[in-house]
Amino acid sequence: MAAASQASLRAQVAIVPQEPVLFHRSLAENIAYARPGASADDIERAARLANAHGFIARLPKGYATLVGERGVKLSGGERQRVALARAFLADAPILILDEATSSLDSESEALVQEAMARLMHGRTALVIAHRLSTVRALDRILVFDHGRIVEDGPHAALMRRPGGAYRALFERQSVLAESA
Repeated sequence: MAAASQASLRAQVAIVPQEPVLFHRSLAENIAYARPGASADDIERAARLANAHGFIARLPKGYATLVGERGVKLSGGERQRVALARAFLADAPILILDEATSSLDSESEALVQEAMARLMHGRTALVIAHRLSTVRALDRILVFDHGRIVEDGPHAALMRRPGGAYRALFERQSVLAESA
């Protein structure tokens, strides 16, 4: 049996956190962080898959635009799409999405969710989310309460449970969304 190194394990996982780590470098360099030495075509392909190419192409310097410390020159949705482009470029079989849509406006959320669906296809994905619209299409949803799994199943099955925790959360979020 071959020994696994930290680097070999890390290469199998792509992470898109709630607050993406961006460096005061160009957009191309921030995307290529996932795969140093990636070609400009590979970077652009990843950006297109992440719904990031459109906003990048509208910038005066395009992919050469510096993002500022921690990406301060970008909106939250733009930062998330850069992080998704990085994950597309990494092309890892395991994906962790940690609250990837938590602080986005509805337009950005739709673009990010569309890109996330493309990214998750054919991968093992662990999605951590409080916004249940992010998880409703997943094969399996685990509902936690005080560190314990209290429900487990797909969206449709969880919604059929009278008095279920997931159903109550989903209905509460739906009412809040309608009143906003």
